[in-house]
Amino acid sequence: MAHDSDTRERLIEAAMELFVYQGYQATGLAQIAKKAGAKPGSLYYFFPTKEELLAATLEKRKVLLWPEVLQPIWDNIDDPIERVFGLLAGYRRMLQFTEFSHGCPIGNLVLELAESHPHTRTLLAENFDGWIAAVRECFVEAKDRLPEGIDPNGLAVFVLVTMEGAVMLARTYRSFDAYDAAIVFLRDYVERLIQGGTQWANPKWSHGRGWPDWPPGNPGSTSGSTATESQKQAGDAP
Repeated sequence: MAHDSDTRERLIEAAMELFVYQGYQATGLAQIAKKAGAKPGSLYYFFPTKEELLAATLEKRKVLLWPEVLQPIWDNIDDPIERVFGLLAGYRRMLQFTEFSHGCPIGNLVLELAESHPHTRTLLAENFDGWIAAVRECFVEAKDRLPEGIDPNGLAVFVLVTMEGAVMLARTYRSFDAYDAAIVFLRDYVERLIQGGTQWANPKWSHGRGWPDWPPGNPGSTSGSTATESQKQAGDAP
């Protein structure tokens, strides 16, 4: 039984790596079995279809979010706001280390499979939900430093959207210019919230207008937000 479990884990780990670097469609089952050091028959024994293997990798990523992505940062940074930016710095280091070949694993799969594999969307969304929840908790911990009425879940979604877009542009241009600019403006916005220095930093929340609940059905989300004026262009970053 232990041998069977080890083989299954090796297959999942091999698939996770190949899906990141090659994409789901371009990765063959025989290639996964070879990388895992397993016989093709073993792969079909554990995962009769490729989509079942994909689902197993996405379940695994949900489990690994804390020990592999969050904990190394959380253990070294006490300030909850700085944890958020430490997380974003981690994605930048990943891009630098892999010379832009390793994007966000979940974001990559969403772009490739969201339409062709609708049953997979739930697991993709659950991975995003876990990421959003971790960042939301940082803003909850920092609530005494933020304007009253700010939705921490909305801020967490904003951070995720910023990261995903920044990673995509960095990989496209093979440059950190857009990534760094996005993080500078995000930090500027968060610091303005903390300082309460602009009218935009204290929006009036209005039910039925602006942002919807996100993720859908999230009980911690404030339904709708609207700013009293457009965000002013951010100045030079500190």
